[in-house]
Amino acid sequence: MSEPTSPEKIFPVSWDQFHRDARALAWRISGDGPFEAIVCITRGGLVPAAVVSRELGIRLIETICIASRHNYRDQGELMILKQVAKDVVDKAGGKGAGVLVVDDLVDTGKTASVVRDILPDAHFATVYAKPKGRPLVDTFITEVSQDTWIYFPWDMGLAFQPPIAKGPVG
Repeated sequence: MSEPTSPEKIFPVSWDQFHRDARALAWRISGDGPFEAIVCITRGGLVPAAVVSRELGIRLIETICIASRHNYRDQGELMILKQVAKDVVDKAGGKGAGVLVVDDLVDTGKTASVVRDILPDAHFATVYAKPKGRPLVDTFITEVSQDTWIYFPWDMGLAFQPPIAKGPVG
């Protein structure tokens, strides 16, 4: 996710909000299956995949591990650290039919494009989408502008938030 330059637009997401949004994603795609497996894109896709798998009753969960952030702020070259297991790919006819790919966010679409190349017939679902990546996903819940930085609950602790009109504290 490309972090915006000033003025910074931020979208903080609480655990409660993320859980509601992940359940909404499951509800939205519930009629699109049947899905035999979920492939989640780690790490961000792990949490929504757990919620979606529970809601849809999908027990086969696989990961594809792609590193796209080599230093927190900048997206570097994409590296596939772990491929989708061969038995899941084979089960899906080699192209992803019957597979649900889940991630937390599609940003520029670079990661989604890599996964689409591997599983072109999979249904791709993300909780949040930005305009550049949105064409690569089939289903999402909330769209945010390209220059918005999403603060996911696993990245935050409890801290004071200044009012929007006041700007950053410093």
